[in-house]
Amino acid sequence: MTGPDPTTPDLRAAHRARHLAAAPEALADLSEEDDEDWPPAKPQPAGDSQLAGDSPLPGGSQLAGEDWPAAGDPAGSWRLARGGEPDRVATPPRAEPVAGPPPDPAPAAPRTSRAGRNLWAAVGVGLLLGGVVLASLLLWKPAFYGVILVAVWIATWEMVRAVGNGGLKPPLIPLLLGGTAMVGVAWYGGAEALPYGLLGTVIAVMVWRLADGPAGYQRDVVTALLIAAYVPFLGGFVVLLLAPDDGHLRVLAMLIGVVLSDTGGYAFGVFLGRHKLAPSVSPGKTWEGLGGSVVTAAVGGALIVVFMFDDDWWRGVVFGVAVAVASTLGDLAESLLKRDLKVKDMSNLLPGHGGLMDRLDSILLAAPVAYTVLTLLVPPG
Repeated sequence: MTGPDPTTPDLRAAHRARHLAAAPEALADLSEEDDEDWPPAKPQPAGDSQLAGDSPLPGGSQLAGEDWPAAGDPAGSWRLARGGEPDRVATPPRAEPVAGPPPDPAPAAPRTSRAGRNLWAAVGVGLLLGGVVLASLLLWKPAFYGVILVAVWIATWEMVRAVGNGGLKPPLIPLLLGGTAMVGVAWYGGAEALPYGLLGTVIAVMVWRLADGPAGYQRDVVTALLIAAYVPFLGGFVVLLLAPDDGHLRVLAMLIGVVLSDTGGYAFGVFLGRHKLAPSVSPGKTWEGLGGSVVTAAVGGALIVVFMFDDDWWRGVVFGVAVAVASTLGDLAESLLKRDLKVKDMSNLLPGHGGLMDRLDSILLAAPVAYTVLTLLVPPG
């Protein structure tokens, strides 16, 4: 049903006139102040009564301007136009507060980091991983080979799982076998044998994938090659770092350089960060943070080379700068992959950290750089 707007002043005056004719006593004392949304009422004859505290409504509520339909309330206005009663709102009795024990405080939420992770879980897992790495590295070198192999398996599985969210299906079994082969040939054959391990993995992937037919063959094989080169091939350089007699010190130097780079980048980024480094890839990284990574790793690298390898400090500066840049690029590369795959973490395997791959991203690219720089500038004795 359509009609004139009941909220216009002329129509509201007509509504009120009709109601005055029906109930003059109830409305005689309504003033312009109480009903400011309506036009002023005409003077009423003397003797009109007022509806006040003796109202039959509960609590002695009064009929005031707010009981009238407000401007813009078409339903209430049309009720008045048909001669109905205005809405009366009774004031409920005021409830007295009940004395009693205070409510129990809500349990405190677990402390989280700026990234929204459980801080205590992240610290605990980080200390556990660091303890396993240091114990195997410093106490018995073959145990560290085992740590590398398990890390390659888990990181490969996480990568296959993550790309599977986008419909990609690289074969997992030949990638795991190829990763095992690359770690093994790097251990026994050195740097010259590592590319042959990658080549064997490529052939195994191409043959294995034939069984699933031609649909998506090229896409799945290329994805598998990316995973093979990114995880086990780069991880093989950690094995190459460990091979010399002082290999445990070389691996430790690389790990310390990565930690110093991350720590310096975080500190400088928090206190001085103003200019974004790669906002579309990692919004939290800044050029100031990158500068902090380079400076911190350079100073640390100089101390490492002087005290751990008894060599010139400037060689350590070159080592630290190279590791810092490679570590940052590795972090950005994995961030780019995760944004492309639309995932926050590679997995939820490590509480407070995400996946193991999320902790290896910097190390995987820093390992070949550290191996190359140390081999050229600080060759094994």
